[in-house]
Amino acid sequence: MALTLEEANRVIAGAIAKAQELKIGVCVAVCDSGGRLLAFQRMDNAIWAAVYGSQGKAIASAAFGRPSGDLTARAEHPTLRGIQAAEGGHMIMGQGGVPILRDGVVVGACGVGGGTAQEDEDCAQAGADKL
Repeated sequence: MALTLEEANRVIAGAIAKAQELKIGVCVAVCDSGGRLLAFQRMDNAIWAAVYGSQGKAIASAAFGRPSGDLTARAEHPTLRGIQAAEGGHMIMGQGGVPILRDGVVVGACGVGGGTAQEDEDCAQAGADKL
């Protein structure tokens, strides 16, 4: 079953609640299993670059079914670079995106940008945990 808009918005609400707890402004993107944007929000005062960072991290996480930060060490590997190029260069293989799983199957991902790498991942995980 595909990730619904209502579920995506619940994920975003969870990520934003964590960001508010941390007193940071972030952007939160939720994509479907194919890496296409399903829902997005930018908090007041979040940096503009986080718009792209959050989406890129979500795309990478959905593509590989793991946290985007797990890909950082191998980001320059020819296979990963080739996949990134073929996809259009939107993937960001840095910490801050987590997959959303249903019964062990990737149905989407949540990506966050605007805080430190660890804060971004913590917010993304808080969002994904809402499902």
